[in-house]
Amino acid sequence: MADRPLTLDLFSELQRAEPADPSREHQVYFDALEQARLADEHGFGCWWTVEHHGAPRFSYSAVPEMMLGAIAQQTQRIHLGNAGVLAPFAINHPIRVAERAAFIDVMSRGRMELGLARSGGMEWDAFGVEPEDSREQLREALQAIPRMWMEEEFSWDSPRLHIPKRNVLPKPWQDPHPPLWQTCTSPE
Repeated sequence: MADRPLTLDLFSELQRAEPADPSREHQVYFDALEQARLADEHGFGCWWTVEHHGAPRFSYSAVPEMMLGAIAQQTQRIHLGNAGVLAPFAINHPIRVAERAAFIDVMSRGRMELGLARSGGMEWDAFGVEPEDSREQLREALQAIPRMWMEEEFSWDSPRLHIPKRNVLPKPWQDPHPPLWQTCTSPE
């Protein structure tokens, strides 16, 4: 993180206010874009967003990569952090995670930061994730994704994931790759 000085970051979880107002439901996204523009203008360091599925108040965060792509086009300096791509392979295959993060890194000219998360109950149920395997899938994703970005011919073979030789594109703007983070709820 030597490239980014210590700054104040914003954590954004796109959600609707209660009681719900259907006439303003879509405004959640436009308000977030305006907030990100203001954060950029006022020198905030990173706009962190999350990923959720199937939770009525929080599922406006179902497509964080798309939101970060929109923010990238309307800001100049603020870093774009995905504070928890849900890492179980049934939710987000590691190749897709690498591709999307690299695309945002390119479109933002090197402002992407990638965090991965195990996710939890509702999302595990919705996508058919085996909870006891989610931690290992997160670990594998954290090992595989940087290699996808740095290697021209990448392959992976484990009991959980098989990827034949591929050149995963695009490659990120940052060299060697965007900073990686892991969300956590336990010391392990």
